[in-house]
Amino acid sequence: MHTNEKYNYSELTSKIIGCAMEVHKHLGNGFQEVVYQRALAVEFGLPLEYKGNSIGSRRVDFFVEEKVMVEIKAIIQLEDVHLAQAINYLEAYKMEVGLLINFGSKSLEFKRVMNKESNPSSNQTNQSSDN
Repeated sequence: MHTNEKYNYSELTSKIIGCAMEVHKHLGNGFQEVVYQRALAVEFGLPLEYKGNSIGSRRVDFFVEEKVMVEIKAIIQLEDVHLAQAINYLEAYKMEVGLLINFGSKSLEFKRVMNKESNPSSNQTNQSSDN
C-alpha cells in the first residue's frame, strides 16, 4: 500500500488498512462487527482489549500505538453519520488521526479521518477494494 507523507502517521495507517484488507479477504462480508474486531486484533498481533475512556455506552474499537484510532463497522454502506461519529471520537479522545473501516460491504471500505481541531482543512476520505 502506498503511503502519503503529507498525512501524519501515513505509514501506520497504511499498515492498519493492509491488516483490514487481509481480514476482509479471508472472512468476506456478512459477519457481525465483533467478529471483524477479533480477527483484526489477531492480524494486528494485539491482545483483544479496549483502551481509553468510555463515551456513553460506546468505546473506540482500537487505538494503535496510541497514535491512530480505528473504528470498525460491519454494515452494507458507510453513511455520513458514521464518519461524523469517527470524527467525534477523535475529538473526544484528543487523537489526531483515525480510520473508519467497514467490513460489511462486498469490498472493504475505509475512510481516513483527521481531527479538525488539529488540522482544520484536512478531513481526508479514501475507499479501497481488495478484489
